[in-house]
Amino acid sequence: MQAKDKSNATIAINGSVWMTVDGENFGGKGRIELLARIAESGSITQAAKDIKMSYKAAWDAIDSMNNLAGEPLVERLTGGKGGGGTRLTKRGQQLVDNFKIIDKEHRDFIAQLGKHAEGIADDFLLIKKMNMKTSVRNQYRGIITHIKLGAVNDEIELQIAGDQKLIAIITHESAEELGLRIGTEVFALVKASSIIVMNGLSGVVMLSARNQLTGQISRIQVGAVNTEIVIEMNGSSSLAATITNESYDTLGLAVGQVATGIFKASSVIIGIPA
Repeated sequence: MQAKDKSNATIAINGSVWMTVDGENFGGKGRIELLARIAESGSITQAAKDIKMSYKAAWDAIDSMNNLAGEPLVERLTGGKGGGGTRLTKRGQQLVDNFKIIDKEHRDFIAQLGKHAEGIADDFLLIKKMNMKTSVRNQYRGIITHIKLGAVNDEIELQIAGDQKLIAIITHESAEELGLRIGTEVFALVKASSIIVMNGLSGVVMLSARNQLTGQISRIQVGAVNTEIVIEMNGSSSLAATITNESYDTLGLAVGQVATGIFKASSVIIGIPA
């Protein structure tokens, strides 16, 4: 088989718009399209179906965007003939409208840049920037409000959206390497499997775990072995926890109930934008 002659191959420059918040991936055209479809249909189920995304993946994307935006982009509606639905908040609609403008300007720029790529096949060099991706379900932006120094470990307190407080314990060496100071903007990662769910308010019993975030259960996804519980806090951020199906049945959890997500300060990972 003869190799294909690429001496006359045409090089085209392509690109897409992605948004980040303090280095964390906020989303691109796919996520904005999801928001736009929600605005059109008033239904997350229909919006997810329109863009060939699973219902769970759609909610995961919305939760992530809400947490990183620091305010809700999608809100639920109750009552009415159809039994309620969903719609974009004013901020969510503004984001969709502005992204369309940015995307058009970006496409025009790429088209103009592409004209200069013709005829440089022999010496064209592509440089790809590697971005960190994480599977951690809970990702929050925050500002450090207090640091308690220790000989080995430091205690970091940060404020996240919705006036919620997170406590993290990391090594003093790590805190120095990251250059953490009061007022520093950071992101915090918490694995869903590290969270214990309590039915109701945490004030009923005394617990040693430093992080106790309370809200209403907004979504429950039952799997073959584990159940994912999403707790919405103050309408601006959420906390996802993975518990066993047996624990879910024992606690008698249901959407709309008050629940508290509990996790150790050592379970919080702190990072800063590269």
